[in-house]
Amino acid sequence: MNTKSQHEVYAVLHNIRSVHNVASIFRTADCLGVSQILLVGYTPTPIDRFGRLRKDFSKTALGAETAVAWEHFPKVSEAIWFLKSRKVFIVAFEQTKNAKDYRKVKPTFPVAFIFGNEVKGVPSAILAKCDAVAEIPMRGSKESLNVSVAVGIAIARMLNR
Repeated sequence: MNTKSQHEVYAVLHNIRSVHNVASIFRTADCLGVSQILLVGYTPTPIDRFGRLRKDFSKTALGAETAVAWEHFPKVSEAIWFLKSRKVFIVAFEQTKNAKDYRKVKPTFPVAFIFGNEVKGVPSAILAKCDAVAEIPMRGSKESLNVSVAVGIAIARMLNR
């Protein structure tokens, strides 16, 4: 067994719009050994407002929504406080002028990886509270990845050094 998967690893999803993206991230998180997913703002949760499992979520997550611990935070400041109070190293993934190539970021454990909205990304106020800002280099004509794909690439690379 890979001992790195035994470390605490959090994925923070801030204002992700698509239920399918979030459910796909749950499947990837389960495969990569993510300890807990923090769903922030209007990011869809596996449970609807009536306390029922969401069928659209379950169809994509294929059971990962029950295998990976998750918690919802209405405000990102609450999620950041939750992580900081546990002395978690926080890495945001965003394309900014000051972002480092994600292959050069050396996180310590416990670690959290923050991913933002499909269009707006991670707001600068959140980036300022992170220990590192990383980006996945783009080589093609498109300058972005689907958030669920970015989560898979980023976490797999960061955990499997």
